[in-house]
Amino acid sequence: MSKLRQALESGKFVVTGEIGPPKGVDLGKCLQDAEVLRNQVTAINVTDLQSAVMRIGSLAVSARLVERGLEPVYQLTCRDRNRLALQSDLLSAWALGIENVLCLTGDHPALGDHTEAKPVYDLDSVQLLKAASSLNQGYDMAGHELESVPSFFLGAVVTPGAEPLEPQVIKMKKKLEAGARFFQTQAVYEPEKFEHFMNQVQGFKVPIIAGIVVLKSAGMAKFMNSNVAGISVPESIIREMEETEKENRKKKAVEIASRIIRQVKPFCQGVHVMPLGWDELVPEIINEAELGLRVRILGEEV
Repeated sequence: MSKLRQALESGKFVVTGEIGPPKGVDLGKCLQDAEVLRNQVTAINVTDLQSAVMRIGSLAVSARLVERGLEPVYQLTCRDRNRLALQSDLLSAWALGIENVLCLTGDHPALGDHTEAKPVYDLDSVQLLKAASSLNQGYDMAGHELESVPSFFLGAVVTPGAEPLEPQVIKMKKKLEAGARFFQTQAVYEPEKFEHFMNQVQGFKVPIIAGIVVLKSAGMAKFMNSNVAGISVPESIIREMEETEKENRKKKAVEIASRIIRQVKPFCQGVHVMPLGWDELVPEIINEAELGLRVRILGEEV
């Protein structure tokens, strides 16, 4: 049983991290980023061509994490594969020792660096969850029996800041019925909205992990407000970043992220920290968030 599954099913508060595969064949930096998270997080998400930018696949990087004794959350999107390939990649993942799978629809190619690419979307995220659940039960989507059976711990994504919220709640219920056993959320910057969302879905009785995206600049915040549906960075936080000197932005990023974690912790079962390249800040964020976890900063336990 995966550590993430064991922790969530036993009611423990978890911290998950995230790394992005490189646009090239050298995994050195990517694996180094993962090592920064060792002993600090329960599992590490590996993104699947995030923002529709061509990179090494999440399956290869997830397998390398397993080799190193790190636990991946294998992100799998519907954008680039039909149902044959999706099911095949799932079976391949299990054969490589990967248990945690986050099922996603995937960003449209028009948003990425290969705008001419033809999207597949044979399945959506709900249907992918159903397919993976069927594999867990020993059958493929066509009803054919498998010779041997995986036991994936399946996750999905939800946007707690969506307006209106009701469609998100409805889709979350569909994902739960399709086989999702945990949820990671999109970035949370407004704890009050997150609390409202949690009140709406508390009857689902499923572990929810709040997404914490490390804010690098006021410009990044404004971009998300204009271009990312369901994410709203308050003006007060934008002003904090605007009033911070460039050399102090990392310190401010830690302050903001840890503050949000403290505010959302009472309502969820974990946080998913997305450092966006500032992986070295994760230990500081965890410590300042007062999660009761002892982690290492630059090799020294604190």
